[in-house]
Amino acid sequence: QFVESGGGLAAPGGSVSLSCVMSGIIFTDYTMAWYRQAPGKQRELVASVTNRGKTTYAASVQGRATVGRDHSVKTVYLRVSDLKPEDTAVYYCNTDMADEHSYWGPGTEVTVSS
Repeated sequence: QFVESGGGLAAPGGSVSLSCVMSGIIFTDYTMAWYRQAPGKQRELVASVTNRGKTTYAASVQGRATVGRDHSVKTVYLRVSDLKPEDTAVYYCNTDMADEHSYWGPGTEVTVSS
């Protein structure tokens, strides 16, 4: 299971910090990722972090996002700064190999608006 939290309403230029607690998987076996789905759009991968801490980011958040993980509490984090209205989406965590047939948690909604 994946339980995301930390979303909410944020102003443009602000920041948001998201967390995702995982259970039911061997956390250290997987590269973990954050995805987001904006209204009317397909889900996209935003950032990923390997079990050794190597990170990758989508071009849309490069330079504005930081992803990390804490193996001791099976949690993945995502911080996005300098928020833009186009960051508005429901954010999900999962493994980096997840697809539409995978289990998805409820997500956490981020709304960027003044």
